[in-house]
Amino acid sequence: MVNTAFPVSIQTMELRGQGIVIYYPQVMNLPSMYVQERINRKIYELVHALIRYQYAQQEVDQFEEMIGTFEMKTNERHVLSITFSNYAYAPYHAHGLTIMKSLTFDVQTGENYSLEALFKQNSDYINRLSTIVKQQIHERNIDIINHFTEIASDQDYYIADQVLVLYFQLYEITPYYVGIPLFPIPLYQIENIILEESPLGKLLAN
Repeated sequence: MVNTAFPVSIQTMELRGQGIVIYYPQVMNLPSMYVQERINRKIYELVHALIRYQYAQQEVDQFEEMIGTFEMKTNERHVLSITFSNYAYAPYHAHGLTIMKSLTFDVQTGENYSLEALFKQNSDYINRLSTIVKQQIHERNIDIINHFTEIASDQDYYIADQVLVLYFQLYEITPYYVGIPLFPIPLYQIENIILEESPLGKLLAN
């Protein structure tokens, strides 16, 4: 039986169409086929959702090119956190559009964790994390489009190297030239509100 506390096996899959090349991961050799299929199905669904979102967002019928990639951010201690990037360039547009999304799984259960599920109940995680984001915007002198108030309850995030990284889409809070703004938050900084059973709790455990 595979010990999934160690990195799980990943196979890179490829999806091709006219002008489209998408690379995405699928997990392999998990002890539970049900869990493996649950994780892989969620990944597959997200990959196709990003494709659909590009067409809807840019309001076109075709693209000059669409490229999808992924990055493994965490693959240890039963935690799998992956980011997915989809870049699409439509004819006659000034520039392409990149959309980034992510998934964070417990590879023992196959559960995909929302941001809220990482924290204790009544922890006021939105206010706590929003305060840190505001501080980073100020300290890093990040240009923003409108006054930033707070993160969403289901804010995009991923986990990497004992760090929770919150991020926003292009144009969401910053001008295009800023790119996708990332806000890394070391886990020790928010340790007292982290749910012990969550992926963050697993990574903090000795």
